[in-house]
Amino acid sequence: MTGRPRAAALLLTVGAVMASSLTLVGAPSAAAADTLLSQGRPATASTQEGGFTASAAVDGDLTGTRWASEWRDPQWIQVDLGRQANLSRAVLTWEAAYGKAYTIQASDNGTDWRTLKTVTQGDGGTDDLALSGSGRYVRMLGTERAGGYGYSLWEFQVYGDTDTTTPPPGGAVKVTGSQGAWQLQVGGQPYTVKGLTWGPSVADAPKYLPDVRSMGVNTIRTWGTDGSTKPLLDSAQANGLRIVNGFWLQPGGGPGSGGCANYVTDTTYKNTMLTEIAKWVDAYKSHPATLMWNVGNESVLGLQNCYSGTELEAQRNAYTSFVNDVAKKIHTIDPDHPVTSTDAWTGAWPYYKRNAPDLDLYSMNSYGDICNVQKDWVAGGYTKPYLITEGGPAGEWEVPDDVNGVPDEPTDVAKAEGYTKAWDCVTGHRGVALGATLFHYGTEYDFGGVWFNLLPGDKKRLSYYAVKKAYGGNTAGDNTPPVITNMAVSPASAAPAGREFTVRADVRDPEGDPLTYKILLSGNYATGDKGLVEAKWRSTGNGTFAVTAPEKLGVWKVYVQAEDGRGNAGIETKSVKVVPPPVAGTNVALNKPTTASSYQKEYGDCPCAPGRATDGNTATRWASDWSDPQWIQVDLGARTDIRRLQLHWDPAYAKSYEVQVSDDGTTWRSVYSTTTGNGDVDALEVAATARHVRLHLTARGTGWGYSLHDFGVYS
Repeated sequence: MTGRPRAAALLLTVGAVMASSLTLVGAPSAAAADTLLSQGRPATASTQEGGFTASAAVDGDLTGTRWASEWRDPQWIQVDLGRQANLSRAVLTWEAAYGKAYTIQASDNGTDWRTLKTVTQGDGGTDDLALSGSGRYVRMLGTERAGGYGYSLWEFQVYGDTDTTTPPPGGAVKVTGSQGAWQLQVGGQPYTVKGLTWGPSVADAPKYLPDVRSMGVNTIRTWGTDGSTKPLLDSAQANGLRIVNGFWLQPGGGPGSGGCANYVTDTTYKNTMLTEIAKWVDAYKSHPATLMWNVGNESVLGLQNCYSGTELEAQRNAYTSFVNDVAKKIHTIDPDHPVTSTDAWTGAWPYYKRNAPDLDLYSMNSYGDICNVQKDWVAGGYTKPYLITEGGPAGEWEVPDDVNGVPDEPTDVAKAEGYTKAWDCVTGHRGVALGATLFHYGTEYDFGGVWFNLLPGDKKRLSYYAVKKAYGGNTAGDNTPPVITNMAVSPASAAPAGREFTVRADVRDPEGDPLTYKILLSGNYATGDKGLVEAKWRSTGNGTFAVTAPEKLGVWKVYVQAEDGRGNAGIETKSVKVVPPPVAGTNVALNKPTTASSYQKEYGDCPCAPGRATDGNTATRWASDWSDPQWIQVDLGARTDIRRLQLHWDPAYAKSYEVQVSDDGTTWRSVYSTTTGNGDVDALEVAATARHVRLHLTARGTGWGYSLHDFGVYS
């Protein structure tokens, strides 16, 4: 994720959210690395019908013996594997009485259960389910029967690996297998990437990596590899983790990328990068924490920001050919670690297929559309496996706009579900998707950090625990974050600048911990500042807060943050549009004759004639030439008592100006002046009686001219 919108023409179609990754097959089969762990192990059940005991479902007899439950919901059957195991699959061979809705759960102690897979549309036969997690005990918890009978299983088979230790350090990493049955191996052992992208500084690796490991994570991904990388590799090794070492190439996507290299003609750039990458591959190829090399990030997509038409096609072909040159060079230096390349658009894969045969696997950044990656891989007829190198909840470029025309950020609950869905879609493409490094183990506490980070400001979110659960981390005893729902802002599209508006939300804490609150603001859409600042606010009870709107006009994000004192936070956000405050009295300048020293006739939304500042429409504006001084004046038609002015500036505002009045339009007297104007809305108290009112503008606040949406004069 790189915090930028992606062209709509290149976005993948967002698929329906899948409740399960159910694959129906004719008979159970296991990948070569899977071991059948359940056969002959002790099994128990909630109930049994007649002599159809639980043990009959783990005896290896697919058609002769079965377990059957009583005719009611819910029911369960569980098997004790005898020791902790990494779980890869469950195969359920149903008798005619099958489960329409059920979950597969795992436990370390037979008491505390975590859900590994949910099925809501089962249709009997044989269900072959990909699992990701660990446990000693595995059970099927049936919640909805398909008919009037109970649940009946000919066989309940659980596959996995009882060696739960980290693969031996220093072993060669290989992509093995054949079409549709690939596997990543480390030191000859199967390795599914259960990863996160890495956000903290290298210096903070010893602080955070133990927590990363506790989540069930085995891999972290970086975007850049250089002389500062070794301490991170060392810390990863100390914590039993491996690293996908990344290399930036222009134009890329995200911090540190930049630039528009010409891959057709710029041999100097390509030779420089090839030499630089080779240098660091040689430096770190023997480090036990190195998992693979990742060349480039989103550059096939990003080249559209540099080129178009036939030149864009030529550049994309040249770029992916250069990636292949890099892959070949890496392989000559380091034959023991795979090479991949990341993009953010499956439309990039045909270029890799055509031009980069030396890549060992492809990589893809995909968020809300992640479940369509498998479909596109199948449709493209690809012959290499892939890794998801970024994934999680839907991003700014994938969600609809809200009432104020800005992306409608998902809730904490929806974000957590986004990670669960992402991992289900990855594990559902068995034998092709080799795992994921989901986005993002970051602590940044700003607009993007709240959207995507698992622990912004070091506070763990619901998403943190969703990833931990997906990766099979031990969740026993976890204290989870407050849950915020039904957040609303009023008025959402007309909050007067500097005045209070209302925010309300329903907040609950799963463990009943006492909560403390913060109300925060981000000016990302109003000012471009992504930072969070605490608002001026007060609680009015029952989850309702009175919040003072910023003076700066535009669309702001307002956040409700609830902390439980246990290191967790729930954060919900909505937008609020800040508008000029209403003014008491009558606007005597409305639609009155208005003149100015100059106006823009042809620029942007212009013509911007003087009368547009007094037409009562805040969407129109007067704009002057780009020079000092300038003036705008209105003829009220008769001597009028004036009590206040409200000036609604466009971004091109006045830093220094005078308010002048006149009875004849020739002789002027000053009633107000400032040298510290800061734009937005100026509400000025004056006391004068006059026919003409003029703004004499002497110093611009920007390099543009002067521009007013509203020149209001009130009696």
